[in-house]
Amino acid sequence: MELRQLHYFLAVVEEANFTRAAARLHLAQPGVSAQIRQLERELGQPLLDRSGRTVTPTAVGEAVLPFARAALAAVEGVRRTVDEFTGLVRGQVTVGLVSGAAADEFDVAAVLADFHDDHPQVEISLTEDTSERMLAALRGGELDLAVIGLADDEPPQGVGLQVLVDVPLVAAMAPDDPLLTAPGGRTGLPLAALAGRPLISLPRGTGLRGVLERACTEAGFRPRVAFEAAAPQVLAQLAARGLGVAVLPELPAGAAAGLGLRTLPLTEPDLRGRVALAWPADGPAAPAAGALLARMRKAFPAVGAPAPYGRMGP
Repeated sequence: MELRQLHYFLAVVEEANFTRAAARLHLAQPGVSAQIRQLERELGQPLLDRSGRTVTPTAVGEAVLPFARAALAAVEGVRRTVDEFTGLVRGQVTVGLVSGAAADEFDVAAVLADFHDDHPQVEISLTEDTSERMLAALRGGELDLAVIGLADDEPPQGVGLQVLVDVPLVAAMAPDDPLLTAPGGRTGLPLAALAGRPLISLPRGTGLRGVLERACTEAGFRPRVAFEAAAPQVLAQLAARGLGVAVLPELPAGAAAGLGLRTLPLTEPDLRGRVALAWPADGPAAPAAGALLARMRKAFPAVGAPAPYGRMGP
């Protein structure tokens, strides 16, 4: 018994026709018929009923089918395992990137380019979207891995996570904004102070916007978002021109002044912006995706996120 005979047998069953099966296998029809007859002679039982207009498996053929599929699947598994160990990773990987995350600390392009150099047979596709939609795509198998913003304190269900960024959120505003004037000066800004103020934020579906909306709801008011943009740099520029208060991740020392902004940490409650590398909870389905995930986890180390979570998943 040869594996190719099982392969031909499955093709004929699935096509219900020798001619179509041969075309699918890119072989001559007499050759396919001869190999299956040889298999039947070896087993001592007919596997296919050829008497009707379509070819159907006999009772013995039906009983043999699951074993034939399992045998071929096992062979494919052996090939995939050997490919992984020898570095001959093949396949396709789909990667998601949250809008505005393509910054220096996330040089995803460099990681993808290096991975492609090492594994030229892997097709890589990259898409930019909101965290909300990418989480749904990860759970639905449409994405293999993604860099997302986290909207809630609790980790989202159905995915593994490695937190890459965990920083305080700040209110950024023009230097003459009335919020900056307070007796004794301000060291922080209570979230309630933003009630009724025009706000500048990332779009709905992003992690930062989710954090803002949830916190405002818990504080008893609805945020008045006057401007939104996918790039934090644009949010900062709008705030610097006095168009509202931008809610941003904490800026590096001196960066706010360089942009013409003043910033105050958001307090009562303290709000944090988190960005994470995410993948399906059971791990990537394809070896190529698993190899790229390992590469990205090494390239973008986890940070020590405060409770409730930091590094999760395999």
